[in-house]
Amino acid sequence: MEFAFYFAAGVAVASTVGVVTNTNPVHALLYLIVSLLAVSMVFFALGAPFAGALEIIVYAGAIMVLFVFVVMMLNLGPAAAEQERKWLTPGIWVGPAILSALLLGQLLYVLLNHVSDAHIGHTTVEAKAVGISLFGPYLLAVELASMLLLAALVAAYHLGRHDAKEPTA
Repeated sequence: MEFAFYFAAGVAVASTVGVVTNTNPVHALLYLIVSLLAVSMVFFALGAPFAGALEIIVYAGAIMVLFVFVVMMLNLGPAAAEQERKWLTPGIWVGPAILSALLLGQLLYVLLNHVSDAHIGHTTVEAKAVGISLFGPYLLAVELASMLLLAALVAAYHLGRHDAKEPTA
């Protein structure tokens, strides 16, 4: 499992560098999704399958939905659609596809060659332990983070909306 941990960590770092260095938001999003999947694999390698599954469902899924909302809020026209077609050529998918295929191969290797003494973490973190931890000593931090995210969502809506201009006489 040490190999799985270090390999997933390397893929996470490489794809995060791709997120930071790409100027195109679509390319950066693809690398961000691969980075989140790699972090999920790190959780699986450390013996926290619940945290890994949450990473995939919440973060990777939420990032994709958030990106769709941003595109809808910007109300892009036909010129932007043509530019997006140019950005989404098959060559763009090569980097994220290779990193994702390597992660999939690593996941299959770990699942098919299960060795009990090869764990980095010696215990498995269950969902109950995560819930106790979140709603125990960190309850205030979790609630404040949820309020901050709600405020950011409302602010993004108000900043992104287009008010109908009244005709001037």
